[in-house]
Amino acid sequence: MLDEAVKRSKELGAVVTYVCRVPGSFDMPIIIQDLLEKQDVDAVVTLGAIVKGGTAHDEVIAATIADQISALSIKFRKPVALGISGPRESWEQAEARAEEYATRSVEAAVALVKLRRKLLKREDAAYSVLAE
Repeated sequence: MLDEAVKRSKELGAVVTYVCRVPGSFDMPIIIQDLLEKQDVDAVVTLGAIVKGGTAHDEVIAATIADQISALSIKFRKPVALGISGPRESWEQAEARAEEYATRSVEAAVALVKLRRKLLKREDAAYSVLAE
């Protein structure tokens, strides 16, 4: 996933400033916060997979991480793209979806940075702006 995300970032003209590896998806929020506090970070892309185990633990993890990522994005007013597949998927499904999730999350982060820049430059505009 990381290789695909870096490749897509370069294609879109985005610079990957930091790469941080965490033990699991549940461990991401503290590192995301650390990154969002940095002045040279415009957005964060999360990558990973939450696979199904013998319990509903994967669903708890997925819901929690999605809530935390969204809250951090709003708190710091910077995009955090959710490039984490799952829950309720097998290892095979996670591997099959890896490239798509990596590229789509980078594309979302870049698009949101561009949209925010456009909006912030036009705060005094007399017309509405629609997000697509």
